[in-house]
Amino acid sequence: MPRASSTRILFAFPPLLFSASLTLLTSPATWAQEGSLDQPPAAAGSQPRLSADASRWGIGIAAGVKQQPYTGAGTKTQGIPLIYYENRYVRVLGAGAELKLPEVELGANSSLSFGLRAKYGLGGYEPSDASILGGMQERKGSVWLGAGVTWHNEIADVSAEWLGDASGKSKGQQFRLGVQRDFRAGSFTVTPRVAANWLDKKYVDYYYGVRTEESLPGRPAYLGASTVNTEIGLRVGYTIDSHQAVFVDVSATQLGKQIKNSPLVDRSSQTSLSVGYLYRF
Repeated sequence: MPRASSTRILFAFPPLLFSASLTLLTSPATWAQEGSLDQPPAAAGSQPRLSADASRWGIGIAAGVKQQPYTGAGTKTQGIPLIYYENRYVRVLGAGAELKLPEVELGANSSLSFGLRAKYGLGGYEPSDASILGGMQERKGSVWLGAGVTWHNEIADVSAEWLGDASGKSKGQQFRLGVQRDFRAGSFTVTPRVAANWLDKKYVDYYYGVRTEESLPGRPAYLGASTVNTEIGLRVGYTIDSHQAVFVDVSATQLGKQIKNSPLVDRSSQTSLSVGYLYRF
C-alpha cells in the first residue's frame, strides 16, 4: 500500500520536538548550567539556583519529521514556535510545565531533583490520515499530569517520569526511565541517550486497538495490552553566542510487541529528525 506524507503546522508542543529542543537549554558556554524539564544538565553540582525574583525566558522555532506507525500514514512534519520561561519555582517549555520541588544534595557532584509536571501530547489520529484508519473513531491527544525525578551525577543523568491521562481520552498511564550524558567540546554539546517507555493497556488500546464496531475484513478487532517502547537518540547542540543556540536531534524507537501486533500498524520501529533555534533573553 503506498504511503502518504502529511504536513501539519501545530501550535501545541509535540513530544518529537519537546525532548529535542531541550538541548538548547543545556548547551555549553553560558548555557552549560541551565536546567530543562525532562533532560537536565549533567553538571548538577554546579547548577545555580535562581533567586526568588530571578527569571529566564526565550523564544525560538523548531521543526521535525517523524515516521508514523499506522499502515499507509507515512511521515508527519511539524513546525512550531518555542517559548521558554523559568524562575525558581516553575519551568515552562512549549506545552510542557513543571512545578519545581526542593532538590536533595547527595554529595559534591550528585543530587536529586524533583518536579510535578503537566504536558500536552499530540498522540492519536483522524480517520483520514490513512486508508487503514477509514471508519475508525478519531483518537485525540491528551493532557498528561504526573511527576519526575532526575539523579544528577558525574557519570550520567538518570531520570524517571510517571504521567497519567488527566483529560480522560485514553485514561492511560505511562512511565519513562532514561539515561543520558553530555559531552562538551567548545561550543558543541553532544548528548547520547537511551530510554524505555512503559505504556499501560488503556493507552495501547486507545491508540492502537480496534473496537468491535470498528472491525472490518483485514482489520479485526484488537484489544491492546501494556507494552514497552525502547529508544536510542543523539542530540547535537551548538551555542552561537550567549543568547543564541541551535540543535539537531535524531532518534529511533523500537515499538513494543503489543503495538506491533495491532492490525493498524505495519512497522516495528520509528525514526525521527528535528532541528531548532532558540534565542534566550
